[in-house]
Amino acid sequence: MKLYNSTAGRIFDVFNYVFLGFVSAITLIPFIYVLAGSFASNEELSQQYLVFIPKHITFSAYQFIFSTPTLLHSIWISVYITVVGTLVNLFCTTTMAYALSRRQLAGRNIILNLVIFSMVFSGGMIPTYLVVKNLGLLNSLWSMILPVAISAFNLIIVKKFFEELPPGLVEAASIDGCSDIGVFWRIALPLSKPMLATFALFYAVGHWDDFMNALLYLNDSTKWPLQLLLQQIVMQSQEQSLANPNLVGTTFVQPPSQTIKMAVIVISMLPVVLVYPWLQKYFVKGVLIGAIKE
Repeated sequence: MKLYNSTAGRIFDVFNYVFLGFVSAITLIPFIYVLAGSFASNEELSQQYLVFIPKHITFSAYQFIFSTPTLLHSIWISVYITVVGTLVNLFCTTTMAYALSRRQLAGRNIILNLVIFSMVFSGGMIPTYLVVKNLGLLNSLWSMILPVAISAFNLIIVKKFFEELPPGLVEAASIDGCSDIGVFWRIALPLSKPMLATFALFYAVGHWDDFMNALLYLNDSTKWPLQLLLQQIVMQSQEQSLANPNLVGTTFVQPPSQTIKMAVIVISMLPVVLVYPWLQKYFVKGVLIGAIKE
């Protein structure tokens, strides 16, 4: 307490506030630049190195993007993949992690070693594509969900959390006649809300931003998620061509490609920015799960 009230302590606090404020401002500069650039004109972007407040605000980039007939359908597909994929991720990760956290599980060490092995050595793009093809998942939305159902790194962290649950709770529930599934559902999951919220955010962002799997596995344009459709819009704006009238409306004058790129970034990151504040209270606690022992 004396150190905090001393002159040195106050100077240290002021320095921390200034330094952290400076770092925060640096991290916000790219977002402000992209947001402002999406409303700026091409002439303003070409004349100024950085644009933070557009002199002449234009919505041409957003009008061009939202003139795409399939945009709302692609947004719905991305929402579906994100929601269903996140639920599948949480179900598979938590159930497998809880099973591996039980020391009486037969073959526990072998399974855990296989999980760790998959973190170091992966099959690669071509073997994974062949597996998806042989399972009949090509041109199916499940090809965006099932191949990434479990993250080995997240699985190990969740397993560590379940191992640190008070043994007395599990023993008391078992004595009361609760099965392993009951202990998992009634005790383990209610105590792991910060962990579930944190990894739900990680998985959801991964599904929302997933572009490569859609490019590899989805040949039907009616099943394209938002990220792949936005990539096609950017490519069309760069080529200065509207060769595919079914993809982009032809009644609107095409704006410069640079503003379209920035508008695409804003549209793709907006849902994550809106969802994050609702999970922020769990995030700090959740990211420390398994990292600190009392």
